[in-house]
Amino acid sequence: MAWRNTPTRFGLVTRVLHWGMALAIIAMLVLGTRLEDMQPGLANLWLYSLHKSIGLILLALVPVRLIWHRISPPPAPQGTPGDWTTRLARTAHRVFYLLLLAIPVSGWVASSASGLDVMLFDRWVIPPIAPVSEAWENAGWAAHGLLTKLLMGVLALHVLGAVKRQIDGDGTLTRMWRGQR
Repeated sequence: MAWRNTPTRFGLVTRVLHWGMALAIIAMLVLGTRLEDMQPGLANLWLYSLHKSIGLILLALVPVRLIWHRISPPPAPQGTPGDWTTRLARTAHRVFYLLLLAIPVSGWVASSASGLDVMLFDRWVIPPIAPVSEAWENAGWAAHGLLTKLLMGVLALHVLGAVKRQIDGDGTLTRMWRGQR
């Protein structure tokens, strides 16, 4: 099993990053949606900490993934180069990367502005990136919520596109799952 990508196959590192981040993103969306409906309290404070910790890990994995793609470029997309589905897929991937940077940063800003420490797994304090301010906190949470909804839309589009391409028989989903067509 190849660790690196080839011109026709996704390597193990790319696939582990893709599916690991996909699972973490889905978990974050589920957990974040649940937290939105909760009143913070001592009994559920650990869930907020877990959400922040996974968000910081995802934030750190974005540059790792981008660097990995420089070291081991992914194979060219299946299908006709330049057709609208290929262009849409490339655009969705770029939007994913931007959102996976902006969403955790907006949450970090909002949490920092609240005056509470941002902690990684209740062990390490992450430095604040915004002043304690109700205006910063409100703006951070507003951006966090809006960007997360946009992520949900792009994620749905991404999944539908992958399923459509698989049904059409181009093997994109199989290639990302097993590394080969």
